[in-house]
Amino acid sequence: MSNSHDFRPIVGIDLGTTNSAVAYIHNGKPEIISSPNGKKIIPSVVLIDLKGKVIVGEDARSALVAMPDRTVGAVKRQMGSDQPIPIAGQALLPQEISALILKELKSYVDTLYGKGEKEAVITVPAYFTDEQRRATKEAGELAGFVVERIINEPTAAALAFGLNHMNEDGVYLVYDLGGGTFDVSVVELMSGLLEVKASTGNRQLGGEDFDWKIVDFLAEKIMADSGVDPREDIRAKALLKEEAEKVKIALSESVSVPIDLPLVTVKDNKPVGISTVMSREQFVGLIAPMLQETMESIRKVLNDASLSPKDIDEVLLVGGSTRIPQVVELISEMFGKEARTDVNPDEAVALGAAVQAGLKSGALSESGLVATDVAPFSMGVAVLKEWKGITERPGGFAPIIPRNTTIPVTRTEKFYTSAPGQTEVAIEIFQGEHEWVKYNHRLGEFLLEGIPQNFEKQEEIEVTFRYNLNGILEVSAKCVSTGKEMTVVVQDALQRDSKEAFQESFGQLEKLWGESDADETVDEPDWEEVLDEIDFDEDEDEELTPTVLHEEAIQLRNRTLKVLNNLDASDQNSLRHLLEELNAAIAENDLTQLRKLIDEITDALIDVEL
Repeated sequence: MSNSHDFRPIVGIDLGTTNSAVAYIHNGKPEIISSPNGKKIIPSVVLIDLKGKVIVGEDARSALVAMPDRTVGAVKRQMGSDQPIPIAGQALLPQEISALILKELKSYVDTLYGKGEKEAVITVPAYFTDEQRRATKEAGELAGFVVERIINEPTAAALAFGLNHMNEDGVYLVYDLGGGTFDVSVVELMSGLLEVKASTGNRQLGGEDFDWKIVDFLAEKIMADSGVDPREDIRAKALLKEEAEKVKIALSESVSVPIDLPLVTVKDNKPVGISTVMSREQFVGLIAPMLQETMESIRKVLNDASLSPKDIDEVLLVGGSTRIPQVVELISEMFGKEARTDVNPDEAVALGAAVQAGLKSGALSESGLVATDVAPFSMGVAVLKEWKGITERPGGFAPIIPRNTTIPVTRTEKFYTSAPGQTEVAIEIFQGEHEWVKYNHRLGEFLLEGIPQNFEKQEEIEVTFRYNLNGILEVSAKCVSTGKEMTVVVQDALQRDSKEAFQESFGQLEKLWGESDADETVDEPDWEEVLDEIDFDEDEDEELTPTVLHEEAIQLRNRTLKVLNNLDASDQNSLRHLLEELNAAIAENDLTQLRKLIDEITDALIDVEL
């Protein structure tokens, strides 16, 4: 059976807090798609000007000071929130503003490829929550892309490195300090198999925080001299933020930087400014606690991977904030070696997203590169838990899939009813690391009914978590004595409240785009067709789509083939038999058999501890 989407162009996108970029595979290598003025990366800033026109990039960033009420930057930090962001007298959700940035990137792709449907692989921080990942996918679809894959940023950076260093087997640490988020991952590259061993991070730590530390430093000096807090003036605050970013960048090259702003704000109709010098030592003192936090994250991820610094062959620095000399020094002190400098910190994530796009489309099928990732959070259910060694209380957390488990994965745990005669149980699903669910992140809940009314003993309940390569978590609960089972997809490709909500978002953006494109001819997708293709039914099992299953099956097959010769003869024979059945299921488009075999092969790999 042919799929009309097989030949649509697919690109990789780094949707960053400070800057964004889009890349594609050209002649077997990932390349950035430049803007019309030749820029490889664009500021992630949106401006709605006085005429209602949407402007994204350099010109929008230039307007942050002049028109702070009409510009929005660093929206990535608010992804997943349902709080609208005010801009130009309007209120847009974070994913809607991100869609404006992605629409700008899509215009570069349309210029390259012309009319027709486009697909995008979009990166997110490894530590992004379920809502943040869903919001990112929605932003891509609002911008007109088909979005079937979201991947973690450090994994993308490792892919960009791995494609160019296929013969350099080793264990690598990816330190990704961007504008708004920090991630660190341990990955192993072995004969083309790139396997993420562990990830951790902080989705609220990055260059933005360093900028605001400088803003506070300057504001306090102004307050000491004039008694006025410039942070209470929206334009003064924006001016200091702009200057802070310039100072931060300059201090990466110089040991001190002069700051001369004659007009920051006004007091009694007189200008209030600042003239001072900031040293690198002062800057490092301001951000030292945050940099130390990244070092603690490194220790944590090494511990999760059961490694020590001496086990790391190379350190890859990703993200613009890694240009800060103190970051390089701290890495050198911990690992006793210099970090790799042949990876462009601004482009690595976008290039790696393009590599993932190339693997997905088949453009890099001959490369021999295969990648696996891990679940960034533990996922489990709420249970009764012993408290203070005396009694049981509700709200305990029972992990079923521990964090840093290689995906795809299926795990089943046994639980029991808690009261005599209980005929139903609520399955409450959480992600996080705390032993009590109130400190973790709630994903959803469903009710398993029809349990026999048993007053003599507790009924056994099996709960199964299935987590696949696309970040889709499916949860099943079964009453063992009756076989009665219920299944829900907790995370799906969009999981929006309704088709109407998506249409409402798109309608608001379409109005903005209409005003922006009034004098331009732009090829737009048929949105009735796009809406028809998107599944808004949360109860439908989206894992049974051919695209998702085929991609997962092919990646699993490639991974299995890579390690087959290292196994005992009995294990080899068993896996070869399963692979033959898998190839037949792919050829016959047998979705039920594909799903069954994916589970069986995954379980077999786990059994042999691969």
